[in-house]
Amino acid sequence: MTSPDSGVPRLVIAAPSSGSGKTTVATGLMAALAGRGLAVSPHKVGPDYIDPGYHALATGRVGRNLDAYLCGPELVGPLFLHGARGCDIAVVEGVMGLYDGAAGEGELASTAQVAKLLRAPVVLVVDASSQSRSVAALVHGFVSWDPEVRIGGVILNKVASDRHEALLREAVDCVGVPVLGVLRRAPQVDVPARHLGLVPVAERRSQAVEAVAAMAAQVADGCDLEALAGLARSAGALSCAAWDAGEAVDFSPPPPLPVPPPGAAPPDPRFRPERPRPQAPDGLKARIAVAGGAAFTFSYAEHTELLAAAGAEVVAFDPLRDEELPERTDGLVIGGGFPEVYAAELSANEGLRKSVAELALSGAPVAAECAGLLYLCRELDGAPMCGVLDASARMSQRLTLGYRDAVAVSDSVLAGAGTRMRGHEFHRTVVEPGAGAVPAWGMRAPERRVEGFVERGVHASYLHTHWAAEPGVASRFVERCRTS
Repeated sequence: MTSPDSGVPRLVIAAPSSGSGKTTVATGLMAALAGRGLAVSPHKVGPDYIDPGYHALATGRVGRNLDAYLCGPELVGPLFLHGARGCDIAVVEGVMGLYDGAAGEGELASTAQVAKLLRAPVVLVVDASSQSRSVAALVHGFVSWDPEVRIGGVILNKVASDRHEALLREAVDCVGVPVLGVLRRAPQVDVPARHLGLVPVAERRSQAVEAVAAMAAQVADGCDLEALAGLARSAGALSCAAWDAGEAVDFSPPPPLPVPPPGAAPPDPRFRPERPRPQAPDGLKARIAVAGGAAFTFSYAEHTELLAAAGAEVVAFDPLRDEELPERTDGLVIGGGFPEVYAAELSANEGLRKSVAELALSGAPVAAECAGLLYLCRELDGAPMCGVLDASARMSQRLTLGYRDAVAVSDSVLAGAGTRMRGHEFHRTVVEPGAGAVPAWGMRAPERRVEGFVERGVHASYLHTHWAAEPGVASRFVERCRTS
């Protein structure tokens, strides 16, 4: 890892519960600070893919996730510093309620845990629409619940009137926590949602730009930006170093220290010969196509960074628009998104469906997660898909949601059998496999079952994983792309 950059000012925007206004405040604060000429690093606690898209729109930088379940607590600080390189300030949007984490795992993956790992002060966003003096009891409870979590201020959201604001301020003043902002009800900043949350930026860019601008104006008008920036500067120093994709994919052990001659002082263990970085033979790089566009918006930035660091040339394509895969594609990555919303358009692009099927049937490596899995099926809600997998997919009324502890049950282009990874499922679809399907994962928690498909060079599954937790996944995939 690179040298520490522990002085990045930072804030965590949290709330007592979902629906309190975290996304509005966090996104608006990011945009308002960026509008003042600051380089703002945007982050999101948890596995969510959609909010980081709005964060990126607000800041002009890639929105990055900090997930202590998917990546482990030890990577939260390094991944944060990786994203915050060169920035003036960082804003971290929390997930759910401040102390809500992975079910049955205590504080693991909660906003509170991430705030402690980052040594960052917390700003609590409180929906005050149906209370006045009771807000003091709520804030007091959150402040006192965990003394290691430092709540440095409160932003009161959905305040009805000047009188309402005065009552709320008087109550919170008794707790000794400063009110750093008051936001009135403002439906113009609402962002439309559907069955899996907010509508992604890629599907409504012009409207999203307007919504982010409205959020920025509301936060700038209603919040004390100077006080918030001052609170961010009070964050504690981090002792870890920034994550680096090149170092992560280099699994070879460091060269041994030289053996000193008799009587000589032992070598300083802090200094070792530089280890070689992975290089493709004869300069040849595997060319890996990564799906994007409005139908496939779910991806972590670190995945493409790891693929590139492992020696791949990464090229993007849009299954809604491109009629064939990029020239000389050696492997294919299809992440998550909303293919069910675009099933008709995806089906109508017969040229690309045929191109994907031909690549997969040739044995080339294909990694597909959730939406990618649906796209590889024979059909989705009756609309023909790529037909790579002997399976059909359909929408259902049941939401499948939660963290998963998984182990690879079959050797594949991504992982050897026995590789353990943690992931996340989030979908309202069902896939019905044909006979003889070979599963990709065995789920260890919360229930034991097998899931996914391994067939030829295809690894397809509902499970979303974060490759920073297991960089060997990227290295293995690139190597298979290069040699298949």
